[in-house]
Amino acid sequence: MSDASSANAPLQTTPLHALHLELGARMVPFAGYSMPVQYPSGLMAEHVHTRTQAGLFDVSHMGQLTLSGPQAALAFESLMPVDVVGLAPGRQRYGLLLNEEGGILDDLMFVNRGDDLFVVVNGACKVADLAHLQQRMGTQCTITPLPDQALLALQGPMAVTALARLVPGVTSLVFMTGDSFNWEGVPLFITRSGYTGEDGFEISIAATQADGFARALLAQPEVLPVGLGARNSLRLEAGLCLYGQDLDTTTSPVEAGLTWAIQKSRRSGGERAGGFPGAERVLRELTQGPTRCRVGLVAQERVPVREHTPLHTPDGTSVGEVCSGLLGPTCNQPIAMAYVPRELSAAGTVLHALVRGKPVPMVVQAMPFVPTRYYRG
Repeated sequence: MSDASSANAPLQTTPLHALHLELGARMVPFAGYSMPVQYPSGLMAEHVHTRTQAGLFDVSHMGQLTLSGPQAALAFESLMPVDVVGLAPGRQRYGLLLNEEGGILDDLMFVNRGDDLFVVVNGACKVADLAHLQQRMGTQCTITPLPDQALLALQGPMAVTALARLVPGVTSLVFMTGDSFNWEGVPLFITRSGYTGEDGFEISIAATQADGFARALLAQPEVLPVGLGARNSLRLEAGLCLYGQDLDTTTSPVEAGLTWAIQKSRRSGGERAGGFPGAERVLRELTQGPTRCRVGLVAQERVPVREHTPLHTPDGTSVGEVCSGLLGPTCNQPIAMAYVPRELSAAGTVLHALVRGKPVPMVVQAMPFVPTRYYRG
């Protein structure tokens, strides 16, 4: 998940804006917000700290909403190739809003809380997502935006240790589950997942209480603040997509390698097969394969390969461009993702990235680049 900035729009601030400034963060425009890209320790230190201890991320720019009513799950399922109806209470799932051509309008997370579905969407997409939901399913359920909620993410192998001092019950959660808790009488809704490949938590809290809770987390010896720069390098090492770079309205879930998110019940032959926007294309690609595929690439020279870098075969044939790329701090190699023709997607295939006119050999490699460490119990 995540976002690109809206050009020429006045920037909004999150409830933690004053804290970011106090901590010396360098602020940048992102998804229409003023957000911290890094703190004085720097991107590399923040990245390493998250991989070894615990990093605190402000993700309050993202959209939070609930869907309620007896038809909410069925209505939501009608917009995605995902099993919503069969999701058990307390479980979280990754979802994809699709357009009529099978392209991705947004990727999101949702939790069955029993009385409602709690949904988190990308910040740059949240206004359009809400309008889409209201238009397509607003008569079938109640859609409630939650603009007064902040969202924090605590990620890393020591995240559970730090958070459990403040909220002891979180140790009961496992990967892709969520529940309600409280901190000093303040209601929290916490899920256990994340965008870094590490064990971690996302905490929805009233905006008025977010600053105090963030300070309480930062008072824990394992926790340091982390900005957008390390968030990006962490998610790329984990092979996770950034909406607006690796996913867009022309990309299908199958091209993007997100077929794991399409449950059997929604596929051909399943009990609720199809019936979602773009189903014809998606179901066809599931059986016949897509014409292009998202792949991981590792450079054979120590040259960072950034997004939009052209890709060619060794004989000079253009085959696309890099959608995300950087020097991976943990794997200590230049890594990237790109969409290439299916016949060039096998591991071991060599392609050339043209960096300032010079061909840099890159080898297709399975993702993630760094093994994930989600806590599954």
